[in-house]
This record gives sequence, structure tokens and C-alpha cells, in this order.
Amino acid sequence: MNRPTIAGIALLFVVLVLLNSSLFTVHQTQRVLIAQFGQVVDTIDTPGLHAKLPFVQDVISFDRRLLNVELPGEEVILGDQRRLIVDTFTVFRIHDPLKFYQAVGPMPDAVRGRLNSIVTSSLRRVLGKNSLLDVLSADREKIMTTIREQVNADMANFGVSIEDVRIRRADLPAENTQAILSRMQSERQRIAAQSRAEGAEASAKIRANAERERTVLLADARATSDKLRGEGEAGATKVYAAAFNKDAQFFSIWRTLQAYRDVFDSGGGRLVLTPDNEFLRYLQAAPASTAP
Repeated sequence: MNRPTIAGIALLFVVLVLLNSSLFTVHQTQRVLIAQFGQVVDTIDTPGLHAKLPFVQDVISFDRRLLNVELPGEEVILGDQRRLIVDTFTVFRIHDPLKFYQAVGPMPDAVRGRLNSIVTSSLRRVLGKNSLLDVLSADREKIMTTIREQVNADMANFGVSIEDVRIRRADLPAENTQAILSRMQSERQRIAAQSRAEGAEASAKIRANAERERTVLLADARATSDKLRGEGEAGATKVYAAAFNKDAQFFSIWRTLQAYRDVFDSGGGRLVLTPDNEFLRYLQAAPASTAP
């Protein structure tokens, strides 16, 4: 191999090295900063093939897609002084690579620790103003929106936008679970006892009203019966009096015969009387005629 050939190969190798050092590709999922001696001189958002000064400028790429940070379970004291273990995740995007680079440097993972501390602080601050019922109800969406807005404001200087903050799981501490279950059981027992007491009271009222109505009905019935009986006896007395006034002797004979029937009809009655007793007068002699 002669010298021109070697020189050509060397020149080709140098050209390839220069091209490899000066050309780079920007993907659609990336945003790129061009840094020269540590200072950012250009920002590239357009995908495709781009060039830079070889050996002088460096390419720093950032992912423009959604990124997420999972926060481990944190024990939080709520507004009603209850403790809750909250497990959250945060979705964010690097929207300003230059500001991000100036704040935390070229490593995208460097912001995760800062983001975790800000989310934790905001989580404690917001949940500390809300009760357990608020966290477990439809107000949870409003709470998470407030946390997201606070975190977004705190991370604005880092070139990061917070897309969402969500509670993935919310559990009671193990030492509080049994106490809360006991309180829930006691509350249910209290409600059951109150319902039974109210039912017994209603039953007593119904029984008392029924007994009162029964007493009133019986009293009214007795009064009506006594009244009708009195009216009947008065009518009978009038009939007897009228009959007596028409023929006193006949009425006396008829009443005496009625008395005989009442006494001797059963056949088992006994009377101890002297033979000359007035009651036996019609058994000894027939009554005199009352015809005119």
C-alpha cells in the first residue's frame, strides 16, 4: 500500500470522525440544547438531522413526552386529626429545556428529588385542611386540583409543567384501623339501640291508644245498653201500669199465675209455706170472675 492510499484512508477517517462529531439527529420525542463550554448557545425543537461544531459543542437532549414520579406512602395528618397513609404519583413534562438545564443541570432525573419534596409538602398542606370524608368523597378531585396547581406554581422556575397529581392509594395506619372499626361498630350499635327504643316507644303509644279506645268503646256501649235497658223497663212499666189500670183484679190474677209458672215450671222448685198462705190462694180456690 503506497503513501497516497494511506493518506486517503487517513483523510477519510478524519472526515468520518468530523462528521460523526458534527452531525446529530433529533427525534420527535426530544428537545435538544447545544452547549459550548458549558453555555447554552442554541435550542432545537425540530426533529431531523442537525449539525454542530465538532469537539466544541455538546448535545444535551431532553424527553418531551410525559414523565411520571411515584411517591412512596407518606403518613399525613388530616384536618380532623386522623392519620392517613397516602401513596401518590405525579405526571410532568419538561416544557422549557433551557430553564430546566439552568435549574438542575443536564440530567432529567435530577428534578425527581426536588419534585418529590414539593409534592409531599403540598400534599400535607392541602390534606391538613380537609377531613377523611372529603378525601373519600367527590371532593377528592377538587383537592387534587389544588395540589396540582400548587406544585405547578412551585415548579415553574424549573421549566417543568405538572400535568396531573393523583392519589393512587389511601390507607389507614394499621394501629388506627382497629380503633376506627370499633368506633364504627359502636356507632352502629348506638343507632340500632336508638331505633329499637323508638320502636318500643311507638309500640307503647299504639297499645295505649288502642286500650284507651277500647275502654271508651266499652264505656259507650255500657252507657247505651243501660240507657236502652232503662227505656225498655220504663216502657214495660208503662204497659204494666196501663194494664193494671184497665183491670186491676185480672192483672193481679195474671201476675200470680206467672209467678206459679216461674216457680213450678222446672219441677224441682220447693216452697215451704203454710196452707193458708196468700200465695197459694188460687191453688185452693178458683179466682172469682172479673167479667162485667
